[in-house]
Amino acid sequence: MANLKEIRKRITSVKNTQQITKAMKMVAAAKLRRAQESLMQGRPYALQLFHTISRLAASVEHEAHPLLLPRATMRVRLLVISADRGLCGGFNSNLIKAAERYIAEHKSQFDSLELVFAGRKAQEYFRRRPHKLGTYFRGAFDPLNAENTDKISRALIQDYLDNKYDRLVIIYNEFKSVISQKPMYEQLLPIVPYAEDSYLEPLADNYLYEPSRDELLSYLLPLHVNTQIFRALRESFAAEMGARMSAMDSATKNAGELVEKLTLSFNRARQAAITTELVEIISGAAAL
Repeated sequence: MANLKEIRKRITSVKNTQQITKAMKMVAAAKLRRAQESLMQGRPYALQLFHTISRLAASVEHEAHPLLLPRATMRVRLLVISADRGLCGGFNSNLIKAAERYIAEHKSQFDSLELVFAGRKAQEYFRRRPHKLGTYFRGAFDPLNAENTDKISRALIQDYLDNKYDRLVIIYNEFKSVISQKPMYEQLLPIVPYAEDSYLEPLADNYLYEPSRDELLSYLLPLHVNTQIFRALRESFAAEMGARMSAMDSATKNAGELVEKLTLSFNRARQAAITTELVEIISGAAAL
């Protein structure tokens, strides 16, 4: 009977876990729907701004603005965008592996490397590793809005202008579908100009600036950096919700299968106990 009690207790525990994972799946699905809508509304604007700034950067000399000017030294700052929480499958681990792969492949080119973070999981991982760590932008997703993103972009741009580093690269999970996320690298600073062999439309021969070129660049280039960081955060958040929903769906199904196996084991153990008791009763009656 002690075995039956143990199995019954485990069945109850698994059912409780199943209810939790089911609820987490529903919450992630609701958040994913909103995140996906926000992402799809903002992604075309961010990509078009990227194309426009790339063409604009190719049409002016690098000295026109500090954010366009390449630097001889290679003090790199890597912004790693992960999740604040776990229970989302391989979302965080895949991103961390991609960041480590990027560091291993490019470290010979760096004069120095500093890691900064938006998302707690990557920060917790790398603080136990022999890397130089910078700012942890706590609460980047709480909430995920333009105000929080503006604080991040302003801090990064100001440090760049203050010559604290020479190149800004971001790594994040790009949202492909509910079950697919792809780690992506992008260089944000200095801003990379249009390349002749890119898929963008050909450059215009000249531009007319209204108001002045310096005023436009001073406004558009920081806006571009802020917009691309905001897009990366939204991509990462949507990808996280998709990964969590998929992981919790699998966990719920696995819990259901485990309950079925435990129930079968419970019934077999109970039947064996009943049979044993009947055999003892019959044996006792026969002895009398």
